[in-house]
Amino acid sequence: MLNASNNTSYNDQGGAEAALEAGPDGTSNNSSAGGGVGPAGFGLFSTDFKKNDDLKEMLESNKESLKLEAMKRIVGLIAKGKNASELFPAVVKNVANKNIELKKLVYVYLVRYAEEQQDLALLSISTFQRALKDPNQLIRASALRVLSSIRVPIIVPIMMLAIKESASDMSPYVRKTSAHAIQKLYSLDPDQKEQLIEVIEKLLKDKSTLVAGSVVMAYEEVCPDRIDLIHKNYRKLCNLLMDVEEWGQVVILSMLTRYARTQFTSPWKEGVSFDENNEKAFYDSDSEEKKEEVEVKPYMMDPDHRLLLRNTKPLLQSRNTAVVMAVAQLYWHLAPTHEVGVVTKSLVRLLRSHREVQYVVLQNIATMSIQRKGMFEPYLKSFYVRSTDPTHIKTLKLEILTNLANEANISTILREFQTYVKSQDKAFAAATIQAIGRCATDISEVTDTCLNGLVLLLSNRDETVVAESVVVIKKLLQTQPSQHSDIIKHMAKLFDKITVAMARASILWLIGEYCERVPKIAPDVLRKMAKSFTTEEDIVKLQIVNLAAKLYLTNSKQTKLLTQYILNLGKYDQNYDIRDRTRFIRQLIVPNEKSGALSKYARRILLAPKPAPLLQSAFKDRDRFQLGTLSHSLNIKASGYLELSDWPAVAPDQSVRNVEVIEPVKEWVPTVGKAKPAKSEDKFYSDSDGDQEEDQGSKNSSSSSGDSSSSSSSRSGTEDSDEESSDASAKSSSQSEKSSSESETDQKKNKNKRNTKSKAKSKTVDSESEENNNGPVASSSSEDSSSSSSESSSDSDFGKGQKKSSSKSKPKVQVKEAQPKKEVSLLDLDDLTPTPLTTPKSAMYSPSLLSDLEGLSLSSISSPMQVNVPTFGPVKSHELLHHMSGKGLSARYSFPRQPFLYQPHMVHLQITLTNASDHLLEELHLGEHSPANLTLHRFNTIDQLEPQASVTVSMGIDFNDSTQAANFQLCTKEDKFSVSIQPVVGELLLPTSMTQQDFEKEQGKLLGMNETSATITMAVSHCSGAALNKQVLSIANLGEVITGQNNVHRFAGRTVSAGALVLVTVEQMETPGATVTVNTDKTVMASVLLKDLKQALASA
Repeated sequence: MLNASNNTSYNDQGGAEAALEAGPDGTSNNSSAGGGVGPAGFGLFSTDFKKNDDLKEMLESNKESLKLEAMKRIVGLIAKGKNASELFPAVVKNVANKNIELKKLVYVYLVRYAEEQQDLALLSISTFQRALKDPNQLIRASALRVLSSIRVPIIVPIMMLAIKESASDMSPYVRKTSAHAIQKLYSLDPDQKEQLIEVIEKLLKDKSTLVAGSVVMAYEEVCPDRIDLIHKNYRKLCNLLMDVEEWGQVVILSMLTRYARTQFTSPWKEGVSFDENNEKAFYDSDSEEKKEEVEVKPYMMDPDHRLLLRNTKPLLQSRNTAVVMAVAQLYWHLAPTHEVGVVTKSLVRLLRSHREVQYVVLQNIATMSIQRKGMFEPYLKSFYVRSTDPTHIKTLKLEILTNLANEANISTILREFQTYVKSQDKAFAAATIQAIGRCATDISEVTDTCLNGLVLLLSNRDETVVAESVVVIKKLLQTQPSQHSDIIKHMAKLFDKITVAMARASILWLIGEYCERVPKIAPDVLRKMAKSFTTEEDIVKLQIVNLAAKLYLTNSKQTKLLTQYILNLGKYDQNYDIRDRTRFIRQLIVPNEKSGALSKYARRILLAPKPAPLLQSAFKDRDRFQLGTLSHSLNIKASGYLELSDWPAVAPDQSVRNVEVIEPVKEWVPTVGKAKPAKSEDKFYSDSDGDQEEDQGSKNSSSSSGDSSSSSSSRSGTEDSDEESSDASAKSSSQSEKSSSESETDQKKNKNKRNTKSKAKSKTVDSESEENNNGPVASSSSEDSSSSSSESSSDSDFGKGQKKSSSKSKPKVQVKEAQPKKEVSLLDLDDLTPTPLTTPKSAMYSPSLLSDLEGLSLSSISSPMQVNVPTFGPVKSHELLHHMSGKGLSARYSFPRQPFLYQPHMVHLQITLTNASDHLLEELHLGEHSPANLTLHRFNTIDQLEPQASVTVSMGIDFNDSTQAANFQLCTKEDKFSVSIQPVVGELLLPTSMTQQDFEKEQGKLLGMNETSATITMAVSHCSGAALNKQVLSIANLGEVITGQNNVHRFAGRTVSAGALVLVTVEQMETPGATVTVNTDKTVMASVLLKDLKQALASA
């Protein structure tokens, strides 16, 4: 509704625009007049009324030039915000003037003042009615605008007649004005709704882009619930969308979002797959495909649903921020989950705009990032706070960073937060501390680190920072109080230095709640509080009373007299809340004759376990409102807000959107069934053609009617000629039949040519040619898969080296087997991998490959290569796929602890594939993988694997320095097996060499939240230096740092992906104990690595 009001004002300010255009002329003339040249000047509304009279005389003179001069000055005054209503009688007399220029200016004036001077405007109604027949379209439109501005109920019939006539006008500008007048008439007399709906229905059929936005605005204002009016015009509006003016686009997008939610089924259902379905079909055999069709009916997106998504996507490049935001909300509410990501770049681009735009966009991103973190994770740096940002923008960016925090990026985010805490903006610093608390709650691995960091902040000089830290620590300690008695003691020691009332109250509450854990400190704190009770703030006094009551129940020997003293002080306090609380506590905890049954339950009341507070986003519940609306921005339902309906369980009849002739579609269907062998081939080429059409986009969608109908007929060989057939249905039958007959003959010729070309070019085996004619390959939606797959491949952000590998691996999945085999001859890094042999291999690793890798020196990680691989024993092998689960195919993987040849930032894995069956296995390759942001370097397809034979291949995985499992499919020609590799933290490292001095220098930079340590009791067998080193190196791929100390062992390495430094120190004590310290800014990795080291060193 916010957009709606904007649209109305934008379109109805034509008068103001004209006034501004005329303004400079009027200004210059007035200035000359003010200099004494003319009879009137800018003293028009001063006490000298003679100048008013002179201007009136100019309007009433017989000279056109004087009248024109006077009107220019008046409109110039209006543009400057001056009140010119006194001149209304003199101006309205000139409404019938034949001079076009003068008449335009008079109408500009009348639009501004017709509502204020209704009686005088009514006298000129006959003139306006005559002007509606004027040959000049601008005069006709201006007359209608003035007529609709006279808000008098008596002329409603005249306005209605004028609107109906103008709706049929030859000029699209006049028709646009009539659409604006509909809204004015409806607000004046809602009883005219039915007649106005008839006019709206007529204007909705208008093919002019000038009219489309205005009539949809009128529809939204008058009858937003009449979905039936949109059915026949839906496809036309989708196709015209690109050429409509910007504010019209905003209104149409909002309306189409609501329409689509009522007409199409949800694309978010569980188990629904789009492009993935196509990829699966590529490798599946005929029998498997048939089974899947019987068991699971795949989701087929409605062609009209796809049409809307496809035609709105180009608008993401719009210069108007409102249009980009409207498309983003449309994709968020309508698009399949894997396609929503296309709006991310455009939304991030809007953050370079003005702060008002930033505020709205960041609010919407904050809501999106709660549900789908993956959308904005690649653009994390775009949400870093700048020093020039105002506080409300900083707070929103902070909210988004907190929402995006996960195990992989928490180290980076916490480093940012450490800087923000030092900000001079106190409100922002406090919000940052709250954000640290939320991160600690959401990600358990960094809870201790965050707590330690917050405790360090208690020593800060800034009271606001200290107070907020105390409040957040209090909330965090409620989640796990048993482990943190030391922190409570530390806070108690700092209590005297803290002056902020809320912080003091929070510390007292913590001490009182966990008084049994600090039995020596709590009574002493109460003693100090008894001294300063009278000078404390009210909120602190209440917590002192609570602390006294709790200590009285748990430690009455030491605190009985203190409690009575404090209760007596509270009894006579000036604040009645404190007096009431004191009386209540006294009766509750001190038993006497008057006290009732409640005193028996005092301990259960005061010391009851309290639920831990939930630290959650303020935007968590905003998704109930449509994105981009005023209601979403304010988080309350604004008047006029139209809620989005839920998806229908069953899609309504889609034929209601068909316009006139649809016979050609019905005639084409039988030919498809007969030409089944050529189906998949036809789909393959029509897809590529469709992509080219899609690139040209909706710019030509409204104009090229012949092209679209012929393209739809040429694509009719597929089962899913979605959008094109829907476009073709809007054309005349003769045109469609003619184009279809021509294109069918051309299509057959083209097919023969393509078949001969493909046979000549492809040098593949018989199985491949069979796959080309495989019917089920073409079973899923061709248009949907081609468009969505191209979007996902172009818009997704992958890792550093993904572009090289994906260029080869992606076509393998998305198109056909023939394509990648043709590309094998192209120069690509993948071709450097040795072709796997089909003969059995006894050795688990390829010695030649290992020796080659050892001799390499990569520039980006040259320092780790100076350290030899530790000789602690053979590399561990892990089972990836058991031969029972893999139908004879078994797989094991290991980490050879060597840099990966093709991508240095990837972790190197060696996979040994064994054929334990009695039959030949063909086409072994990797299928699809998850999560989406995971980057793989795939091994080349293994054509054949003989029975009882083994082959070892190398692959690379970029784990992004995270322990998140990599899930992918290991595929043969007939089967797919889902497998998972859970990386060990120690294998995500590469050893680095450094001196002891360098080690200590780097360690000094990684203190505070970047240091994690623990004290352990070591097994006796590991107490010697050599055994300890061997055990550490078996857990983590680190380099040993040579030191002169026997009891201190140091190890250094860097993470494979980001190159972050990881330093490990093991300091042995006299008893069989040791302190293990890990220093790195990857806090999650540090906590997991420390846990693994503790377990390895403690076990015998």
